[in-house]
Amino acid sequence: METNEELIAENEKDLLFYKGSALSDEVLEAVGIKRAKNLICALPDDADNLFVVLSARQLKKDIVIVSRVSEERNQTKLALAGANHVIMPDKIGGDYMAALLTVPDLIHFLSALDWWQEETSPNVEELKLNAIPQKFQNKSLAEMELRKHTNCNVIGYRDAKGKQYINPDAHMVLESEGKLIILGTRDAIKKLNQMFQLD
Repeated sequence: METNEELIAENEKDLLFYKGSALSDEVLEAVGIKRAKNLICALPDDADNLFVVLSARQLKKDIVIVSRVSEERNQTKLALAGANHVIMPDKIGGDYMAALLTVPDLIHFLSALDWWQEETSPNVEELKLNAIPQKFQNKSLAEMELRKHTNCNVIGYRDAKGKQYINPDAHMVLESEGKLIILGTRDAIKKLNQMFQLD
């Protein structure tokens, strides 16, 4: 991000922010939209988020955009405008509260899946298969022996076309453009990264 008189560093949190309206293309360009990989649109008004998504998609074709939406009827519009992911916080919050009453133990377990806690805390990671050494690519889980070498469990697989597999078969050949969803402790995830030289 370029130095600018309007660019302010908040020393206590080391947080950079730019004072301006995200509805302005000039502001988006000033904060480096053309160099950005990701954008989160979290404005309170759906129309404003729609405008920012449209502008950002025009300024950076391959940027990944996550947008907030308040009204369900606007989800499709934001997706058509170019948002990769459209999130409705109120619906997620409502579903979470209902789940606390129906499956509380499951929710408490899932809430513990944090990457910043102690070494024994469970953690879920996403592994891009095209990021690992080539000798491990286009192999099956049985051939990779992740559980044996790292003590991690593969709980999901998403192939190159976006099809998802829960608890994938050990003998399924994994495409190099696919992704694995892995569950393990921080220590196990560390071993996984070392195995694939991802550190």
